[in-house]
Amino acid sequence: MQGVFAGALLFLYVAFLLKFWATVLRTGKKKMAFWPTGLTSAKTPAGIDDVRARYNAQFERLFGKDAAPEGVSFTPGQLGPLSGEWARGEDSDPDRVILYFHGGGFVAGSPQTHRALAGKLVTASGLAAFSLRYRLAPECPFPAAVRDGIDAYRALLAKGMAGRSIVLAGDEAGGGLAFAVALAIRNGGLEMPGAVAAMSPWADLSLSGPSMLANRRADTVLDWETLFLAARNYLRKSNPCDAYASPAYAALKEFPAVMVHAGSQEILRDDASKLGDRAAEAGVGVSVEIYDGMGHLFQADSAKGEARASLTRLGQFMRARSQALAA
Repeated sequence: MQGVFAGALLFLYVAFLLKFWATVLRTGKKKMAFWPTGLTSAKTPAGIDDVRARYNAQFERLFGKDAAPEGVSFTPGQLGPLSGEWARGEDSDPDRVILYFHGGGFVAGSPQTHRALAGKLVTASGLAAFSLRYRLAPECPFPAAVRDGIDAYRALLAKGMAGRSIVLAGDEAGGGLAFAVALAIRNGGLEMPGAVAAMSPWADLSLSGPSMLANRRADTVLDWETLFLAARNYLRKSNPCDAYASPAYAALKEFPAVMVHAGSQEILRDDASKLGDRAAEAGVGVSVEIYDGMGHLFQADSAKGEARASLTRLGQFMRARSQALAA
């Protein structure tokens, strides 16, 4: 009986999503006439300022009390015309780099808001990191962020770095962006990076994963309506299932090794699993680790043993998969 009920619920959810995104793409209206029952709060943000305020509050909650690791320095930097911030540890390998993409739903965030995460990866991996200030929506909608990502990668190659010396990494929207940039690199015929890694990636902008419903109460950081409004601002009228917007629908053939970490209690849990499925289907070396009882970007809380374990694993992966060789 429970199986029949679950199947009916899934059917209704899929039917809703099909109708929902068809309406979004057809109308492009600023306010939808319907919302899924049980997913909305009493007050839904009406504009981009409200969505950004939600993300800024999230950043303060996740990173406000957790400073960047000691021994990591942060300096402004440029990769061609693109600005960002270098994060370097005292023993960072100068010939290997993490090209890091911050989270924030493609509408918020900066290298500064995500110093804690970038710094922790620098410490764990022994690599330097360049955190890119990619263009944000709605001022610069899809695919501006992807273009900035591949341009930053080209700039690193132009500096004499080999692709295999570079790791693409990110969190939330930046985690999905890391995969989208890798897809653009492959399709552009450039040398592939050494690895791709992501923490709690947002890789399916159609918001169709069952965990969107299953974890809507357990996830205390992200909610469906904030992601929906962020996706609408980023995509405009683009297809949410476009592989460059939602790499959960991409063919990952010829990708380098992939590592993805997420928490079992977050609504983006299934986005991580979908990326793992696409990598496995393509015969790519992949490790997807779902940490039991953990929420969105649990790595931000240094007091959690799971956070330390995840960062250690990610650091080992990045160090092992990148090669300090000149192009």
